[in-house]
Amino acid sequence: MVKAANLGFPRIGTRRELKKALEAYWKGEADAAALEATGATLRAESWAAQRDAGIKRIPSNDFSFYDQVLDTTAMLGAIPGRFAGLGGFDAYFAMARGTDTAPAMEMTKWFDTNYHYIVPELTADMTFHLANDLPVQRFNEAKAQGIHTRPVLVGPVSWLALGKVKTDGLDPLSLLPDVLAVYAELLGKLAEAGSDWVQIDEPILARDLSEAEARAVRTAYSTLAGKAPEILLATYFGGLGDNLDLATGLPVDGLHVDLVRAPDQLDDVLSQFGDRLLSLGLIDGRNIWRADLTRALGLARQAVDAFGPDRVEVAPSCSLLHVPVDATLETHLDDELRSWLAFARQKLDEVVALARAARKGREAARAAFDAADAAVASRAASARIHDPTVKARADSVSDADMRRSSPHPVRAVEQSARLDLPALPTTTIGSFPQTAEIRNARAANRKGEMSDADYRAFLEERTIECIRRQEALGLDVLVHGEFERNDMVEYFGEQLSGFAFTKNGWVQSYGSRCVKPPMVYGDVSRPSPMTVDWARFAAAQTDRPMKGMLTGPVTILQWSFVRDDQPRAETAKQIALAIRNEVADLEAAGLPIIQIDEAALREGLPLRRSDWPAYLDWAVAAFRLASSPVSDATQIHTHMCYSEFNDILPAIAAMDADVISIETSRSDMELLDAFCDFDYPNQIGPGVWDIHSPRVADETEMVRLLKAAAEWIPADRIWVNPDCGLKTRGWPEVERSLTHLVRAAAQMRQSPNAMASTSS
Repeated sequence: MVKAANLGFPRIGTRRELKKALEAYWKGEADAAALEATGATLRAESWAAQRDAGIKRIPSNDFSFYDQVLDTTAMLGAIPGRFAGLGGFDAYFAMARGTDTAPAMEMTKWFDTNYHYIVPELTADMTFHLANDLPVQRFNEAKAQGIHTRPVLVGPVSWLALGKVKTDGLDPLSLLPDVLAVYAELLGKLAEAGSDWVQIDEPILARDLSEAEARAVRTAYSTLAGKAPEILLATYFGGLGDNLDLATGLPVDGLHVDLVRAPDQLDDVLSQFGDRLLSLGLIDGRNIWRADLTRALGLARQAVDAFGPDRVEVAPSCSLLHVPVDATLETHLDDELRSWLAFARQKLDEVVALARAARKGREAARAAFDAADAAVASRAASARIHDPTVKARADSVSDADMRRSSPHPVRAVEQSARLDLPALPTTTIGSFPQTAEIRNARAANRKGEMSDADYRAFLEERTIECIRRQEALGLDVLVHGEFERNDMVEYFGEQLSGFAFTKNGWVQSYGSRCVKPPMVYGDVSRPSPMTVDWARFAAAQTDRPMKGMLTGPVTILQWSFVRDDQPRAETAKQIALAIRNEVADLEAAGLPIIQIDEAALREGLPLRRSDWPAYLDWAVAAFRLASSPVSDATQIHTHMCYSEFNDILPAIAAMDADVISIETSRSDMELLDAFCDFDYPNQIGPGVWDIHSPRVADETEMVRLLKAAAEWIPADRIWVNPDCGLKTRGWPEVERSLTHLVRAAAQMRQSPNAMASTSS
């Protein structure tokens, strides 16, 4: 019969229990046993919730204390040498977060999601062995609770393809035979434990593959096939496309395909993948809207008619890691809006209803289908979604609205005269530490325990204090610290029409970092200014240049649960017009610099290169639309973090920001290699301090990174800044690191050789 299956469940807990346990452990307030106990409780609750919902194929080993790719790295014994001598959680968290003497491993986005993974480091001399058998332990743990699970593994080819080579000339795929030996040993141990199926995730099958990668996939599954347990090969985040023949021709026992992003691939899959198990990803694992079950049932019935009910499973499109846990907690939302939502627990119910209807007909799940049909009809007709004024304004946008008055060289002269900054000007990305005191005050204000007037006075004190600290440190361009903001996207969404917010809709971004993405349910506009009051207040406290801080349209789009009833490009344009209004108002308020962060521009890039031009066209247009209403003398900054920019530098240049700051410290300035081939025309701030690690970067390290940057970037175009905002760091490490940053810039200014090399 058609089974209800799941590929993965959120690991953070309904109330972010994992976040709290991790941070208590890192602070020394809890020991390893307490952390392990929290993990065991969360796993037990997850398995029980899936069993009680009616899921028949329940995953195990989808839980992680930090990241599933890091788990795989640790399992393979692929621990970089700088962490030698550490073991257990000490080694594990050191790889993710670094130590005082050993920088963390690089971190980047998991395909086109806002989830971050820890990048494996690959060297020619590395050896692999089964350093731990956590997948077996998790399987046995669930079995002891009476739940038979399907263990989940990151695929060996995806793990290698996503790694970073640290030995010149090394082909990462040359390491595949040794990696496969470990996987084969692990599969044997799972079989001995009683596992009949294992899910192996190979998301790279949804992107362009080189011939070598395609050969590696064939090699991997020819090697692993035919051994117990049976293998379900899971693909997601898009269609198989030109990898269809490859995937369907592999000697695996089952195949999972994403029919949310690529429903059109079903016909070809059905015609080519016969006589094996087919898992249908019919429920959106990456968005929060209730599914159109009637439409999904049509696809499920098509598969059942072709394969029979015993060889079909119904599942989410991907792991539910990317959605919040439970929509029933959002009691503050009105009935109409809440009826449109499905979080992880509700998606389990959708999967079960769809599987039941695929087996027995729609009437067997009538209540679920009627509710889904009503939600679809309500969204289509609701007046709160469709705003004719917003649509008319978006339709009227012209090319002239997306251009600055003059090219950057002309603007740079006016900006230099206005700002009067030294060479290698120093600044930060925007936010400063959000201390417990600030978070408690925000919570007290929201609960009515602190008056608005008292809260305002408190924030003014913190803002002034932050400005004085920056002045004392010697920073050239200041920010106000953003103490009034809860999140760089949520803060803006709360002030824009067409957005709604959860109270418990947390999603893991990396480690203990959780975000609560807004929900874009309707047409977007800006009812009133959002940041001007605080920007004006902050600018009045200092004689130094103050940046106005905004989040860009593509980042707001990418880091929200966006509506699925119109093209993403259209929603981006609407958000850009709202930000454009704010940019104009900030300039009118006297702000000489306005930063519009587009941290997510690269992560929104489609997985297939053939789809890049269309995306980059509308993404760049959205930024230019937001940033272009200002005069030549107003300097526009943008910030991007943790992304490989080399292959889209022309598009980044086309954004025409006067200054761009990017992450480069964790990658040791490797991102700047592309500047030897591409003459980036504007100014750039290559980050010299990895703020995602608790270690304090020293002055010598920063100077070394600046000298590396100076090989490619002229002196009059370099800014000196951290990699990202400082919200998650503490004041002691911030002040020490920024002291080193300012000194590093001063040392570079005093170095004739360094300055000469950058000016050549």
